[in-house]
Amino acid sequence: MILIGQYDSSYVRRVAIALKIYDIPFEHRPWSVFGDGDQIREINPLMRVPTLVLEDGEVLVDSASILDYLDGLMPAERRLFPTVEPERRSAMKVAALATGLADKGVGLFYELRLHSVVSDSWVVRLGLQIKATLAALETDRAGRRTPFWFGDGIGHGDIAVACAWRHVREAHPHLIDPSMYPALAAHCARLESLPVFQEISQPFIAPA
Repeated sequence: MILIGQYDSSYVRRVAIALKIYDIPFEHRPWSVFGDGDQIREINPLMRVPTLVLEDGEVLVDSASILDYLDGLMPAERRLFPTVEPERRSAMKVAALATGLADKGVGLFYELRLHSVVSDSWVVRLGLQIKATLAALETDRAGRRTPFWFGDGIGHGDIAVACAWRHVREAHPHLIDPSMYPALAAHCARLESLPVFQEISQPFIAPA
């Protein structure tokens, strides 16, 4: 398998971490949609990352479909999303909130850095969405006493939250006060201390 994209993207990083946890070997091509857009477009017409090229040449074009495929390769007891309800939908909700948080962080960065005219109202809206999502995740995590979000083992929700938290904080260092989200901050710090998170890591690089 070939994973395309840089690890400062929370979407690429969570896929790479899942691949490592699943012990699935892969080649990493750290291409940027800005600097390597033409190369990515030849493989993925959406020209976005992560892109995963399978051994048979099939191409998966976004993180949700990639993770769903990887889960399908694993026996039920190893999958990073629960396989039974209501645990499955609860874990998917946390992962969806984290992915949405990352989406809003990317959108805010593009608005502030890549647009010649910045919409102040849109910036305010994105900031409110980010903070509301963080508050929801904080409340959920604070109500749990297990080492990971849904028990004793790591899951996609844990990975998605930690990757999104780091990405948004590095892209917008003055936006998030960790002291306002102590349970969330502690959870993410714990995950970042794990060997797989330290191995699959890259500081945020602003596009040129």
